[in-house]
Parts: sequence; C-alpha cells; structure tokens
Amino acid sequence: MAEEKSFEETLAELEEAVERLEQGDALTLDASLQAFEEGIRLARLCRHNLDEAELRVQQLIEIDEDSLATVPFEAEEIQ
Repeated sequence: MAEEKSFEETLAELEEAVERLEQGDALTLDASLQAFEEGIRLARLCRHNLDEAELRVQQLIEIDEDSLATVPFEAEEIQ
C-alpha cells in the first residue's frame, strides 16, 4: 500500500507542476495537459489536507476544562 504524503510534500509537487506549466512553449500540448491534470489533483489533495487540519484545530479549542467548542480559525493578516 502506498504511503500517504505529507501536506508539505504534496505542496512541493504542486509547485513543480505549476513551474512546468509556466515554461509555456517548452512543453507539448499533451505534456501541458498532464501537468495541469496533476496540478488539479494535487491542489484538491492539499485542500483536503487543509480542511482536515482546520477541523482538528476547531475540535481542540477549549472553552473550559471539560468541554470543547468549535470556533472559526482566524488567520492573522499578513502585511
């Protein structure tokens, strides 16, 4: 059975697919389509991993010692 890749490994593969697509004329049409399809698959896998991580964070936020609450994650604004 294949080992599941980490989010970081999947993201690196996605970045490689994007780089191949950015080469433009260096790829054939078929190679471009394959890179695009791979990119879509990897982007969906990354999104799935992020959704799972968000759910875990929401489940771990404590209101008090005995209960947990789902609280939306609010990322800090990057400047």
